Amino acid sequence: MPRLRTNVLAAAAIVAVGVTAAYWYERPLLVTGTGYAAHNACAVTSVGGRDDAAADLPANPLVPVLHTSLADGEASTTILGVFARQQAWETPGYGCTLASERPEGLPEPTAVDEAANPYTSLPLTPGDDAAVAQALAFGFGDDLGEEDRAALGTRGVVVLKDGQLVAERYADGFGPETPQLGWSMTKSVTNLLVGRLVQAGEVGLDDDHLVPSWTDDRADITVRQLLQMTSGLAWDETYRLGTPITRMLYGEGDMGAYVASQELAHQPGSYLQYSSGSTTLLCDVVTEGRGGADAPRAQLFAPLGLSSAVLEVDAAGTPVCSSYMWATPRDWATVGQFVLQDGMWDGERLLPEGWVAESTVAVDTEVEPGSDGYASGWWSNARADGSVLDADLPPDTYSASGHDGQRLVVVPSEGVVIARLGFTAEAEDNRIVSMAADLVAALR
Repeated sequence: MPRLRTNVLAAAAIVAVGVTAAYWYERPLLVTGTGYAAHNACAVTSVGGRDDAAADLPANPLVPVLHTSLADGEASTTILGVFARQQAWETPGYGCTLASERPEGLPEPTAVDEAANPYTSLPLTPGDDAAVAQALAFGFGDDLGEEDRAALGTRGVVVLKDGQLVAERYADGFGPETPQLGWSMTKSVTNLLVGRLVQAGEVGLDDDHLVPSWTDDRADITVRQLLQMTSGLAWDETYRLGTPITRMLYGEGDMGAYVASQELAHQPGSYLQYSSGSTTLLCDVVTEGRGGADAPRAQLFAPLGLSSAVLEVDAAGTPVCSSYMWATPRDWATVGQFVLQDGMWDGERLLPEGWVAESTVAVDTEVEPGSDGYASGWWSNARADGSVLDADLPPDTYSASGHDGQRLVVVPSEGVVIARLGFTAEAEDNRIVSMAADLVAALR
């Protein structure tokens, strides 16, 4: 009997060691899942003002075992109530931050008055009602069955033509006052933040020696190269176990410092590799000593009256400029109208003259597959050689584009701005290009 007991205990110990080892091996994947869920629950509730955060969780084997609790501006998610705990904390004006403790020391957020934005309450001025309505119906999947329409996931569309609100439509549960996450459309707004600082003489596009710890060839990296994603810093944007993008968003409190720690994979300026890290580091560099977490509010949201806009911060207080700006579809469309006007707002120049034209020309260098047309935070409909990417839209079209089907389309030659927000996690075609082409044709 003693020998049996010893054998059982030994076997139990081996199993325990195996389970523990397996847990720590898989922990990076698990904390990515719990981190995503905790941040999502906090932000959808406190920033988006909704009570259905689970609707924004992509299909994932972890979903059935995620346990999330919400209380007093904190969301906490675990696996089975025990493992891989991640917490997100809400701070008014700055959204939700993934951290082990509530963030402290953030600056008082600049007040934003919606009166500075005429599109907040602008009345609808319909164009060709039938053609526009048909285009919107297609964009919302009215022709689809219930399951496919849900997969399409269009939640809000706002259309401006020559500065007038000519169309808008929302899915059930959403409306003109519902902020929605733009994901990587935030990168395009970062371009405007940099432009504001350039206009003020605070930042230069060719500034280098951006990070004190860079004493090697990384010291040659410039603001322009971070903006254009040609910094050469090693990066992997695929969302899987252990990649830099998932570690940055869900495993690093100081995201900018983490990106800065990456080694060079390419000579700065020689290769365009899509990198959320580049944009996050850029915000760390340009906001340090210039308002920090409050810089987007002071420099952009307040002048434009983007009263719904929130750009969330990391645990170090740096805006997560790659991914985490929320705003209503009308406020997203306002951003498009601002760039359509070349940075003029209410008679005042807020961006350097020609900034938008320069920022929407595709980068002329070797480009990784899938990044044709990337410019300086914006996507151009023309490659660097002038060839058109999507023949259904005018060649001068440019856009902001984000995960799950977010898109802000600007067509200068037609005076058209289209903001499309949604949750297109599975459908292969979010219909934005076809809808935009139909809307442009209908509004001519």
